[in-house]
Amino acid sequence: MKFERRRYLTQNIAKILIWMAALSTMAVMALIVFQVLWEGLPVLSLSFFLDSPRSMGREGGIFSTIVGTFALTIVAILFATPLGVGTAIFLWEYTREGRISRTIRFGIGCLAGVPSIIFGLFGFVFFVIYLNMGWSILSGGLTMAALILPTIISATEEALKAIPYSFREVSYSLGGTKWQTVTRAVIPSALPGIFTGIILGICRSIEETAVVILTAGSSLLIPTSLFSPVRTMSVHFYILSREGISMEMAYGTGAALILLVLIVNTVANWLLSRYVRKKA
Repeated sequence: MKFERRRYLTQNIAKILIWMAALSTMAVMALIVFQVLWEGLPVLSLSFFLDSPRSMGREGGIFSTIVGTFALTIVAILFATPLGVGTAIFLWEYTREGRISRTIRFGIGCLAGVPSIIFGLFGFVFFVIYLNMGWSILSGGLTMAALILPTIISATEEALKAIPYSFREVSYSLGGTKWQTVTRAVIPSALPGIFTGIILGICRSIEETAVVILTAGSSLLIPTSLFSPVRTMSVHFYILSREGISMEMAYGTGAALILLVLIVNTVANWLLSRYVRKKA
């Protein structure tokens, strides 16, 4: 009886501590978001979104930074998605557990733990200087693709692991090849998990600053090509606040950035739920 009481007491204490940790995390997040939105929402207007920054960002809006954010993110996703999904398919579907697969997974794990500033230095040395691309959308996008690659690979591999092996067996029994099984049976079922990894990569690209500063530059002009330097919204927010140029514009940019991430996640979840309902 005494043992039972002790066991339930331990369980209740653990449950309380877990709830406290979860609520503390949510409270910190809510305070940060509330502070930025409270200061930034009054700044938001149609002209704020449609005007380009002037006087180093003290005046005008954030239109050029919005264009730069979308351009850099699109380039990063276009390069990282096929490479990341292909790597995960190779690791899970085409290789057995062995030295090669363990080495690749170890490298992916190491890559995921590398600070973003190191990716930025690599992109600056390799793309900006060695390949002579300069500070540009292409340099920043390629470096960002390397940064989000581990996220997409890990999410895709976990999605593939969740697909029962019976799906593959049925395809093989009907005469399907390995490629047909992967493309017509496995990937469609794993698509929600793959899509989640891509969305995480998009959000990481939107909020990154160190990589962008070192590889894409910090131009306030609207880009005209892939070799144009750009400034993203997160970099604009960082520069405005760090250098004390205009905290009002910084909060406005931060609020717009939060709303952008919220819209991306909302649309992604809607598309994902629609796809799942259609499959069901």
